[in-house]
Amino acid sequence: MKKYLKEYGFIVFFLVFGTVSYFYNFNFGINVSNVFLSMFIEMISFIPIVFILVGLLDAWIPSQKFQKYMGPESGVKGTVLSVVFSMFQAGPLYGAFPIVYILYKKGASVKNIFIFLGCFSALKIPMLSIEIGYLGIEFTLARTLIAIPLFITIGYIMEYYLKNKDFKITDPTEVKS
Repeated sequence: MKKYLKEYGFIVFFLVFGTVSYFYNFNFGINVSNVFLSMFIEMISFIPIVFILVGLLDAWIPSQKFQKYMGPESGVKGTVLSVVFSMFQAGPLYGAFPIVYILYKKGASVKNIFIFLGCFSALKIPMLSIEIGYLGIEFTLARTLIAIPLFITIGYIMEYYLKNKDFKITDPTEVKS
């Protein structure tokens, strides 16, 4: 019982807090519960699609292609592909991490993975189109022209910093006891 309480105690506490907040009309608790529920519904509706697409990416594209186009020897071609590939994505940032896992597993370089993550977080085309509508094309172009070299620089720095690190890919289905 202690093991389950230690692992799931916060969830139980959150559920009890939300329920008590509704009964006693505690606005902060009600707001927290409503935000959590809306985010949870968004995540549950988005994640299965991401995992299906990641599974197809893993099955359809051989590792040799990833290593050729995004691997350590890909050069400028890999950098450009990382930027372009990330710009055509959609969804929240947590949707990028399964894609990054497949990129790493298939042999993409650390530099290109960090470039992908940076550009995914700030330069998606749907997000840029909304930004143009609110802030104007001049601002969006200036921000994009600053962000791309910045993310590329971060990618090179992270590749240098992590060059001798060996990251083990473990099976996510393995459960620690």
